[in-house]
Amino acid sequence: MSWLFIVLAGLFEVVGVAGIAKMNKKLSFKNVAMMACGFLISFLFLTLAMEGMAMGTAYAVWTGIGTVGSALVGILFFRESRSMLRIFFILLVLFAVVGLKLIE
Repeated sequence: MSWLFIVLAGLFEVVGVAGIAKMNKKLSFKNVAMMACGFLISFLFLTLAMEGMAMGTAYAVWTGIGTVGSALVGILFFRESRSMLRIFFILLVLFAVVGLKLIE
């Protein structure tokens, strides 16, 4: 269950970061709620995940999912750079997260 919790934590971190990006464009209750709820739920799942896995692994996977997910959301919805070099480094982070799963 810990791996499911950490994946959910990472996905909700992406929701929180997307909320920040939307707040930067327009400050509204909906955008603030999206940010706050995303991070609150993310921390809840991170806490649950850390009950069954090492803190370092949990944090590395959580931030990795958040980093890759936020970069992809930026590319897909906020017109951020799609350069090949940027995609290459995003893939490196993704491979590192998968590697942690394989050795855990």
